[in-house]
Amino acid sequence: MTELKIAGSTSTPTIECTTQPARVYMKGDSYPENAFDLYQPVLQWMEAQLASADALTMDLELVYLNTSSVRIMMDLFDTLEEAHTSGRQVTVNWYYDARNERVAELAGEFKEDLSLPFHILPQG
Repeated sequence: MTELKIAGSTSTPTIECTTQPARVYMKGDSYPENAFDLYQPVLQWMEAQLASADALTMDLELVYLNTSSVRIMMDLFDTLEEAHTSGRQVTVNWYYDARNERVAELAGEFKEDLSLPFHILPQG
């Protein structure tokens, strides 16, 4: 399994997928022209990683997500939820600026639908 790195821009987050440890990291805003095109490689990487690994952590520092990004994030979380119910160790850590409660609320909305460990952690 190879690592995946996608450089961020003003409208897309920096994305890094590493194998040792198995981790998906995203930081920034997400309002790309085509969220499916941006996140499809990440979804494919996660599925391949989870087919061979017992654990995966997703660390997020996302600030803004448009509607299409929210839909894709739900797909990513569904993939993690399936792995969790299959017995794999899957964790989501969503870090947010403590001065921006809106991000914590968004993360909380995702968390409501999941049984996997999902931590919403203030920074600063």
